[in-house]
Amino acid sequence: MIERIDTATRMSKIVKHNGVAYLCGQVGDGDTVAEQTRDCISRIETLLDKAGSSPEKMLQVVIWLSDMADFAEMNAVWDAWVPAGHAPARACGEAKLARETLKVEMIVTAACD
Repeated sequence: MIERIDTATRMSKIVKHNGVAYLCGQVGDGDTVAEQTRDCISRIETLLDKAGSSPEKMLQVVIWLSDMADFAEMNAVWDAWVPAGHAPARACGEAKLARETLKVEMIVTAACD
């Protein structure tokens, strides 16, 4: 069974199937990549909770940066947040994001109840 949560015309914020939650890409507000990363993570935590999951249950995270020069700054926020011993499989690359002001986007897959 597939469960779709917060579904609109274009996408669902969460899709659950066979004990796995797939979150739509999350971005954050702020002027710096650190601010945007913190806000993005907060949004991820909210969606994980809504999906019956948590940061400890993340399986994979794909991170897009608008500029790889921001890699260390983003990682400083990420490393302080990711639960010790529960780091997901992760990829990070550079991409042109949906709006010029965006610096980071994260796509999360997690186990759920």
